[in-house]
Amino acid sequence: MFEKILIANRGEIALRIHRACKEMGIATVAVHSTADATAMHVRLADESVCIGPPSAAKSYLHIPSIITAAEITGAQAIHPGYGFLSENAKFAEFVGKTKVDGKPLVFIGPKPEHIRLMGDKIAAKKAAADAGIPVVPGSDGGVTSDTEALKVAKRIGFPVLIKAAAGGGGRGMKVAKSADQLSEALSTARAEARAAFGDDAVYIEKYLEKPRHIEIQVVADSHGNVVHLGERDCSLQRRHQKVLEEAPSPALNPEERARIGDITAKAIKTLGYLGVGTVEYLYEGGEFYFIEMNTRLQVEHPVTEMITGIDLVREQIRIADGLPMSFRQKDVVFEGHAIECRVNAENPQTFAPSPGKIIDYHAPGGLGVRLDSAIYAGYSIPPYYDSLIGKLIVHGRDRTECLMRLRRALDEMVITGIQTTIPLFQRLAVQPDVANGDYHIHWLEQFLMGNAPEG
Repeated sequence: MFEKILIANRGEIALRIHRACKEMGIATVAVHSTADATAMHVRLADESVCIGPPSAAKSYLHIPSIITAAEITGAQAIHPGYGFLSENAKFAEFVGKTKVDGKPLVFIGPKPEHIRLMGDKIAAKKAAADAGIPVVPGSDGGVTSDTEALKVAKRIGFPVLIKAAAGGGGRGMKVAKSADQLSEALSTARAEARAAFGDDAVYIEKYLEKPRHIEIQVVADSHGNVVHLGERDCSLQRRHQKVLEEAPSPALNPEERARIGDITAKAIKTLGYLGVGTVEYLYEGGEFYFIEMNTRLQVEHPVTEMITGIDLVREQIRIADGLPMSFRQKDVVFEGHAIECRVNAENPQTFAPSPGKIIDYHAPGGLGVRLDSAIYAGYSIPPYYDSLIGKLIVHGRDRTECLMRLRRALDEMVITGIQTTIPLFQRLAVQPDVANGDYHIHWLEQFLMGNAPEG
């Protein structure tokens, strides 16, 4: 087993990885920018290395600095967490080509070729279809002209969704509800894609009116074992960004769950994938349609951990070290219900970032309550990074108990000195549609615009 792992990230995910390492008896190295010198993962790690100024481009995204930090500390592996370099195939390759004390440095994640494949949305869709995964009807590849776009749109029917091939986070995505809107939507999507990703390639898919966002957690080791850990429902979204996730989905029945889980696991085995990953689908009318695959640990992985009792970070580390995963499909038992709220340092109405110093901080507790956060009283949230400051995860014997526990935990949680999205979750937790599980990927934005009923 590894003796020392470098954590190439910050915030709550860096602390999450540190905790898993310490429980496995593995020493940790925290890398950090000057803005994160007092961050909790830096304070708790066995060693720390400053890798640059506040700018992520000059610190957390600066590959030479991270590799050098691994070399000088004698780390044997690098865990990238999520975001930053976690889905950067070039980084994964650099790590694998680096030797520390005469041995190759290990990237705790999938093979570079799979990161690269799934990072190209057009290639990923084709690979998924070839592996037996259902896909949304759409173009066979990239679309560059109005004539091509109209031909595809007429074949699959309006409305259509134009998506950046190298996209993520909702950028480079535009909806055209009719032929009159198609040309402008195509040019706007290409321009956004070029600005955000340096690549204006786009493709077209059928736009589903009220789908749910369902994702399947998979784990694969180098010994031929592939397991799925059920689904997460991530349909409560704002601007294509997940806000609240739960498992299992209130929309699926056991037969649908088993069917899509089995299809996904078989496809992952066909691809020869290694490590932890998530295959994301749109679900409507009893059918699943592939969106993308995330070749990393997901922000929302704790809800799966809560209903399965499986530590996904521990499994990532074991697999990267060449060991088989510690369970098989027959060992996976789903118990109860879990919900996660992504707490951001933002105005709960305008969603404007709210960096600053935390004055008072009280974390909720009690049975079935988990808070993944690296904040503390007196900590100053820097303005340079993502506004996520914590994830409140609750578990109950069933969904009703889980929602009651969520409401209680939200009322207990205290963070002053900055604004947070806790009031938004307090509103959502009492909404009849949320309580009934009757929502879709557009519901939250309609709710925020006043077009969905208040409880």
